[in-house]
Amino acid sequence: MNAFQQFQFEFGRHVRDPRANPRPPGVSARRAGIYSELLYNNLEGFLLACFPVSHALIGKRRWSRLVRTFFREARCHTPYFREIPREFLHWLTSTETLPVALPPWLPELAHYEWVELALDVMETQTPACEPAANLLDDVPVLAPALMNLAYAWPVQRIGPDYRPRKPRATQLLVYRDAADAVQFIELNPVSARLVALLQEGQSAGRAACQAIAAELAHPQPEAVVAHGAQLLEGLRAAGAILGAKPCTEKTP
Repeated sequence: MNAFQQFQFEFGRHVRDPRANPRPPGVSARRAGIYSELLYNNLEGFLLACFPVSHALIGKRRWSRLVRTFFREARCHTPYFREIPREFLHWLTSTETLPVALPPWLPELAHYEWVELALDVMETQTPACEPAANLLDDVPVLAPALMNLAYAWPVQRIGPDYRPRKPRATQLLVYRDAADAVQFIELNPVSARLVALLQEGQSAGRAACQAIAAELAHPQPEAVVAHGAQLLEGLRAAGAILGAKPCTEKTP
């Protein structure tokens, strides 16, 4: 490295961790301190906008220690500001030893909060489909910005008035609707499985329901199809299903 590059690295290390890395020659403590706090405050601002519930529940002191450690130790792999929350989430869930003790549900809560941002900024194209098509006979088309998620904790309920003591398996369908608003629907394991089959984009609604009936060894497959039809229409009404496209395979 040339002299200027060496200065940049030394200054960067000092900004991230002033106690462990001395200031480069010629840089005053006051100016370095202002620059360090400016960067930290900008970083924290992006995180607070994405994780308001997590911040509120663990408190200012623990939150500050988390963010300070992330600022000091993490190595982000993207230059985009909007990706900072994703980098923080990856660090939070992959670091073996965190600087503070956290509730066991905190990592999943943080992921749930990040999902809203991820879907909000996800770049998608509206797929071609017929909005009023028959969802059983044709292939249902899901909203393009959509995640079918499974959590060990009821993350959608966690807040100041509810902090769970025991895990409870939770399936959530989170998606961006036609008005570009992020919505969520709580599913059960069977309806989550149906959505997973539809995400493959190959099966007509009836075939997907029949596949589930076979997996469950259900004695009345048509009852499963009837229930599935109601679920599909509910998802269409909610904006999670946009319509359907013609099925190229014959449904038995």
